[in-house]
Amino acid sequence: MFAANLDTNDMLNAILHSIDEGIHAVDRNGMTVYYNRIAAEHDGLDVHDVLGKPLLSVFPSLSEETSTLLQVMARGEPIYNQPQTYRNMKGKLIDTVNTTLPLYSEGEIIGSLEIAKDLSRVKDLSLKLLDLQAKVDDRSAKAKKVTGNERLYTFDHIHSSSDEMKELIHKAEKVAHTSSPVFVYGETGTGKELLVQSIHNASQRRNQPFISQNCAAIPASLLESILFGTAKGSFTGAEEREGFFELAHGGTLFLDEVHTLPVELQAKLLRVLEDGIVRRVGSNQSYQTDVRIITASNENPEKLLSENRLRADLYYRLNVVSFRLPPLRERRSDILLLTEHFISMFNYKFNKLLAGISKETEAVLVSYDWPGNIRELKHAVEAAMNISDTDTIELNHLPSYISARKSQNHYCGMSLKDEVEKHERSLIERALKQTDGNVKKTARILNVPRQTLQYKISKYHLE
Repeated sequence: MFAANLDTNDMLNAILHSIDEGIHAVDRNGMTVYYNRIAAEHDGLDVHDVLGKPLLSVFPSLSEETSTLLQVMARGEPIYNQPQTYRNMKGKLIDTVNTTLPLYSEGEIIGSLEIAKDLSRVKDLSLKLLDLQAKVDDRSAKAKKVTGNERLYTFDHIHSSSDEMKELIHKAEKVAHTSSPVFVYGETGTGKELLVQSIHNASQRRNQPFISQNCAAIPASLLESILFGTAKGSFTGAEEREGFFELAHGGTLFLDEVHTLPVELQAKLLRVLEDGIVRRVGSNQSYQTDVRIITASNENPEKLLSENRLRADLYYRLNVVSFRLPPLRERRSDILLLTEHFISMFNYKFNKLLAGISKETEAVLVSYDWPGNIRELKHAVEAAMNISDTDTIELNHLPSYISARKSQNHYCGMSLKDEVEKHERSLIERALKQTDGNVKKTARILNVPRQTLQYKISKYHLE
């Protein structure tokens, strides 16, 4: 009864004003017909500054080509999750991520609607954090005097009995003595940063900065400022600030999940890799840096290239030396070795004296596929030691999603399927070495169709 007496327009306005995202609508002439309080807060304006006025007069830095509201009307197609940076009429720089939709009536476009998430506060906080970090570290403006992140890991921290891992470590120890770019590929939790830090700490740069940044952890609109720095006055409130390339001068810069960088930023990164020259955002001055670049991805680089998420020219520049960290399911002989290591670690941390794990627990740990790899195993051991009241880790101490998988098909810690695949991989690897990688000759030696062999080579990452 109450709802029936409410004016429909009042109800709609109340709903739209209660949404915690900026909403901006214009008619076919580009005049603002709806503009809520959140949008006004984002833009540093009052609702009445915008409502009923031409869009481009309120936001003069935009044009018909750069305004998403006007683009959508012109093309008749929506735009989803697009970052946008612009200045409002008061000169304030705004960073948003917008979804913009065309509005239709009887088959004709009558306007457009934009829903905006504000990133300006996130950006301000991130840049203030960099300023605070610089003050705490008392960094000089000269890149050669700065210090970097704390470096924790060396090759001694990598625990493995796997022949593949031993060979990888041996190769990495040799690579550490050069300054060539390195690309590391491995699933989440396989220890990419551990390997990268080990390379840095075995290099001649060990006493210089090590800067690590996960590119996926920061909004795209912040990355350019963080990587390359900013010039004072380049936008409202901007200060003279070093980017990570300058902070890492003389040392190593590690960019994890590099494929998440926007394509235009990938192009700028490529230019810096070519000559080491960095130009801060909003500056005409260039800075020469000496930085070793190590990058990593948790996705297969061939897939990234085929899907155009990683520029081919950048990848080939980064991939001078490459390492593939095998998932834990491909090195099952390390599961119990790592478990023992983590028990020792948490015995010390928790002031406990656990002696090991039961045979039943061993079988389950070895049979489990560990999609989260070493990180998941570490957390599983930590969880078990939190609740263990005996001198060993029993099956019921493990997280329930692991303990429920009682091993029924493993003998001596290895399933028949794993044993067969291990033997098959070894045969193919030896035959490829014998033929110097000639697939046609290898297929003839192994008496299998060439297509089958190519599938197996891809499956076992023997390319």
